Parts: sequence; C-alpha cells; structure tokens
Amino acid sequence: MAEAEEPKKQVLESEKPSDLPPAPATATTSSEEKPAVVEAPKEEYKEKSEEKAPEPADETKALAIVEKPCEPAEERSKEGSVDRDAVLAKVATEKRISLINAWEESEKSKVENKAHKKLSVVGSWENTKKADVEAELKKIEEKLEKKKAEYVEQMKNKIALIHKAAEEKRALIEAKRAEDLLKAEETAAKYRTTGKAPKKLLGFLSC
Repeated sequence: MAEAEEPKKQVLESEKPSDLPPAPATATTSSEEKPAVVEAPKEEYKEKSEEKAPEPADETKALAIVEKPCEPAEERSKEGSVDRDAVLAKVATEKRISLINAWEESEKSKVENKAHKKLSVVGSWENTKKADVEAELKKIEEKLEKKKAEYVEQMKNKIALIHKAAEEKRALIEAKRAEDLLKAEETAAKYRTTGKAPKKLLGFLSC
C-alpha cells in the first residue's frame, strides 16, 4: 500500500503550480493580451496532466505484475498440501488393505490348521476302528477255521465209519452168497445121487 500511495503523491506534486510556466513580469498588461497568457498555461497544464496521469496506472500495473507471481506460489503450496494429503490417504489405504489381507491369510491358515487337525483325528479314529474290526474278524476266522477243522475231522470220521459199515455189510453179503452157492451145489449133488427132482423146481415147472 505504501508503494501504491507514493506514485499518487508524485502525481499530485507534479500537478502543483510550481511546474506551470512563470507568469508574465508586467502586471499591467492590456486587456487583449490577458486571455492569451491565461489560456496557454491551461493548455500546457492539461497536456502535462494528460501526459502524467497515466503514470500511476502504469505503476499499478507494474505492481500488479510484480504481485501476481505470489499467487502461483500459494496455489502451488495448496496443490502440494492436497497432493500430500492424497499421498498420505493412499498410503493409509494401502496399509489398511495390507493389514486386512494379512488378517485374512492368518484366519484362513487357522481354519486350515483346525480342519487338518480334525481330519487327522478322524483318520486315526477310522484306522483304529478298522484295526479293531479286522482283529475281531481275524479271531472269528480263526475260530471258524478251528471249528471247520473239527467239523471236517468229524465228517471224515463219519465217512470212515460209514465206509466200514458198508464193507462189513458187503462182507456179510458175500459170505451169505458163498454159503448159499455151496448149499445149492450140495443139494444138487444130493438130488443127482438119489435121482429125485427138487420140489421147488417141479412146482416152478408146474406153474
């Protein structure tokens, strides 16, 4: 503001009557010459005022031009602060996202470990139960094999007894047949010696 006021003071000082041309030396001038003397300074004063009047405008323009570079600095500072805030917000967002991702991975790993442990428990339980059942089945098979062997032995003994009984019966039949054959031969020889015919045969022929 001080610099702006100084050009105004200079303009006012330039407009003082000191700059005007000196008045005529003789005060007793004729009435015809006075208008010429008065009009000349007015025109010169007007010309000087017109010539010097634009100077403050030029100086204010110069001042305005000088002051203008300050505005981009403020804008740059504002833009810099905005950019800094944006960068800080971006960093905070990335940090939050990274924390969320880390938490997610941790929770997933916990879930996987928990499920893996449970599956391991189920697998061990299954293997134990299968082993128990297989052991029981093996015992049953062993018992069955033992019983089977006993039953087989019993069946073999029965078969042997049946075979023995059949052989005995065959032997009795063979003995009876031999005896009957011998008896028939003796009877036939007796009939030959006596010359008689057997009755049974006669009865057979008569029929």
